[in-house]
Formats: sequence, C-alpha cells, structure tokens
Amino acid sequence: MIPWVPLGTASIPGGGELRLMRRGSEYSIMIGGNELMNSRLSGSEEALATLAAERIGARPSARILIGGLGMGFTLRAALASFAADAGVTVAELVPGVVEWARGPMAEVFGNTLSDPRVGIAVEDVAETIGRARGVYDAILLDVDNGPDGLTRSGNDGLYGWTGLAASLEALTPGGVLGIWSQGADAAFTARLRRAGFEVEELRVKAGRGRGTKHVLWFGTKTGR
Repeated sequence: MIPWVPLGTASIPGGGELRLMRRGSEYSIMIGGNELMNSRLSGSEEALATLAAERIGARPSARILIGGLGMGFTLRAALASFAADAGVTVAELVPGVVEWARGPMAEVFGNTLSDPRVGIAVEDVAETIGRARGVYDAILLDVDNGPDGLTRSGNDGLYGWTGLAASLEALTPGGVLGIWSQGADAAFTARLRRAGFEVEELRVKAGRGRGTKHVLWFGTKTGR
C-alpha cells in the first residue's frame, strides 16, 4: 500500500494544528487523529453549492459567501452552478489552508482561485457575516464538522442563536443559508427553524456509489 506522506502543517488561530497528507493522488486534511476532509470524498461539499443554486434560482449578479476553503470542492461547484455574473467570496480562517491551495494542492484547485469572480478573505467567516446587511443571496458554511465542531470552539458561535441571527440579517430576501455537517443534529434543525428560517434537511452521499452520507441544511429567508 502506498504510504501517507506529510506535506505540511497549519496553525489554527486560537490553538490547534491542521496536517496536510498525501498518498498517491489522494489528499487528506487532519486534526489530531481525525480526518476533516479527503479529496476522494467531495460529493456532499459539491451538493452544498449545487443545491443552493437551485434554491435561489436565476438572480442577476448574485453574491455568494462560502465559509471555509477546504479543498475547494464547494467553490468549484459554486462557480459551475451559479450564473456567470455571480460573485463568490470565500472566507478562510487558517492562512495555511490558502497557502496549501496555491502550493501543494494546486492540482486539486486548478484555476478556481484565479477566476475573476472569486475573492478570498483570510478571516473568520463570522466576521464577514457580521458586517453584512442584506448582502448575500447565499451563504454556504462548510466550517469544521458542522454544528458539532472539532477544530475550534469559536466555530460554535456560527450555529448558535447569535450566529444564525447574523446570517439571517446578512441574506437578501429569499436568500439561502446552506450548512454542511458530518452528521444529523435534531436540536440544530429545530434551532434553525426557530431562528426564522424555512428549513430543509437532506442526507447526501459523501462520495460516489454507496457509503457514508453527510447532512445538509438549507434555510431560506422568507418575508422581508
């Protein structure tokens, strides 16, 4: 079997460290003994963007915010799924992840980061959301492991009452908040609904064929 080869580490602001590993053409990002993402399992991250695009429909000059760069699967799907005049901002907390995307994982990202529709903000996506008022047509959060975080306790604020209220405020009328999660969370589904969103919860395949499924929530801002 081909062995895993370490390619680098990246410090997480506030504490912790990510590790980038490669085995042949396969990449993995890990924290401790937990794998956060793998280049062979991109289906659910791509679905986060494609299904959000279906839900907002054709909007002129749509503005999309992606929380978490990861391996770029959500970004690539967003560029393919939203209209050609859409603008996509990616907020990534860990500077090293952006460096990996332009360095050892460049073959995974292709030309997505040089696409003129894309802007990268090296900051906590909660800060990006907190500055916005009726700005985004879709906010797609692929941060940590979902509402039950692994990498950083501060990520929990995105999924609490304050974070959900900020996301609601940042969306345009009819805008969609999409959230990726490793698994189901009934309490979060209820919280999302009580926060004022019209909610869908879907289970989608992590990869091709049978195997692991991940959970996606789509919360639509109704009314005003």
